[in-house]
Amino acid sequence: MRKTTISSSTSPSVVQEIYFCEKLCNMAYQIDNYNFKGKRTFIRVDFNVPLDDHFNITDDTRIRAALKTIRKVMSDGGKVVLMSHLGRPKGGPEDKYSLRHIVKHTAQLLRTEVSFATDCIGQSASDVVNALPEGGVAILENLRFHKEEEGGDEFFAGQLAENGDVYINDAFGTAHRAHASTAVIAKFFPTDKFFGYLMEDEVQSIDRVLNSTAKPVTAIIGGSKVSSKISILENLLARVDNIIVGGGMAYTFFKALGCEVGNSLVEDDKLEMAKDLLDKAKAKGVKIYLPEDSIVADKFSPDANVNVCESRSIPAGWMGLDIAQKSIAEFRQVILSSKTILWNGPMGVFEMEKFANGTTEIAKALAEATANGSFTLVGGGDSVAAINQFGLADRVSYVSTGGGAMLEALEGIDLPGIAAIKAPVMN
Repeated sequence: MRKTTISSSTSPSVVQEIYFCEKLCNMAYQIDNYNFKGKRTFIRVDFNVPLDDHFNITDDTRIRAALKTIRKVMSDGGKVVLMSHLGRPKGGPEDKYSLRHIVKHTAQLLRTEVSFATDCIGQSASDVVNALPEGGVAILENLRFHKEEEGGDEFFAGQLAENGDVYINDAFGTAHRAHASTAVIAKFFPTDKFFGYLMEDEVQSIDRVLNSTAKPVTAIIGGSKVSSKISILENLLARVDNIIVGGGMAYTFFKALGCEVGNSLVEDDKLEMAKDLLDKAKAKGVKIYLPEDSIVADKFSPDANVNVCESRSIPAGWMGLDIAQKSIAEFRQVILSSKTILWNGPMGVFEMEKFANGTTEIAKALAEATANGSFTLVGGGDSVAAINQFGLADRVSYVSTGGGAMLEALEGIDLPGIAAIKAPVMN
């Protein structure tokens, strides 16, 4: 690994960040140091991709995200055994949720033949796995065709493990679930268990935000409800310097401060919680930025009449649906002065063109901050959808593939799928 030179003129904050980055590099990609030749290698992937009515994949992002790990095992001469869930089958096999619909496209991406087992356990699975040549690839049928998968059944996990010598978890999107294939199965591979490249990148990116030495650290938290983000906000208070609040949740904070918010979305039962969080932030020296002005509408509709007003005094009959120019300018200044930035949640109803500008401008500010050398992490379904919609995904440092998993990680919850790989070997 290239060694970074630190001179006497290097600032303390830069020295800390260099140390932190090199620490990550040193712990990263453990599978690089393992030879998978001849090993039946279970890779838990997240191939839960959207399909159209003709079973064509409409977005293969999750499959592409796993290719690097799959190719590493293939290049070593390992036998790749892919397992995943697809959709939410109820009570057993359903053809519309069969992973056979994924096989052809996966084979095209890998440029190799991909075998398919009509079950994930039993004779069907073992026959396909045992027939694999070195460097070969197989996909097992949908794990959720067995209720034991989501139940975290240990016997079922053992049945899965019978067909593998090594286990790799590369499915960050399911890391927050204690399912048989994501957490329990790791018990059967006490030494030969690893994170895949995707999982490693996800874990390190979140860790880089939550434990960053490159300051200021700013979290941009949006979305509609305070209730869904309160645990994240509380955990971030000890880890960030600034919190930018946008989206519908901002109006709960404003009402908690005694402001007039018109017909804006408010969780009245969370007003005390919002006020308490503002007080905690002040006590910890964390600056919370609420939108100074808002784009308001007379109804929740693409064809609504719109206006601009101060967020603290929205007239009756109007609702805030986006942040306006003063807010954008202030938020942009905070973002560009930060060295580490997390974005989770849109600034407004970006799905409607009239209320997309705030989210668009925040995405552009993140791209500019990234170009200036800041580390930027985007995560959460709506934020990822927005950054992709605006064509800026390749202009931020990292876009997380995990929705619920990332949110729980930001709350400080120990994710079962991660803990299972990190668990020490018991003698």
